[in-house]
Amino acid sequence: MVAAEPDRHDWRVVDAALDRLACSECGDRLSRGPVGCSACDLSHGFRYAAIETDRPGVPPGNEHAIRVNVSVVRRPQVTSENEILGRRLVLPHLLVGLLPTIEEAQRMSALIKRSPPAQKTRLIEQAIEETLGRRRDRSRPST
Repeated sequence: MVAAEPDRHDWRVVDAALDRLACSECGDRLSRGPVGCSACDLSHGFRYAAIETDRPGVPPGNEHAIRVNVSVVRRPQVTSENEILGRRLVLPHLLVGLLPTIEEAQRMSALIKRSPPAQKTRLIEQAIEETLGRRRDRSRPST
């Protein structure tokens, strides 16, 4: 019922429902099948028809950032390795309420694209830590 009416439910409920259904075409979890599986492609799009409500205590837009990151991570076969890496590394921080600015997100994206493969994870983790450090510094009262 939830998967048939995504616009009536929160996106997290829709995501959970899709995760519990098998695709009639490819047999994978619904919305997670291979590129070109029409049933999975359609169901994957339904994630964005669902209701999205910001959680209390997080910046406006944080819930959307979580939704997009979860959507990308759920279907890695349609996204570049670099994009998946960045989304996977930043998702835990989004879940606790971090919302990078556009500039911070662009910086991390550029770092992913230009970094040597062996150093990508370390450099992205470092960029995330620097972003968190700047935020902590800004939130401290000046003495």
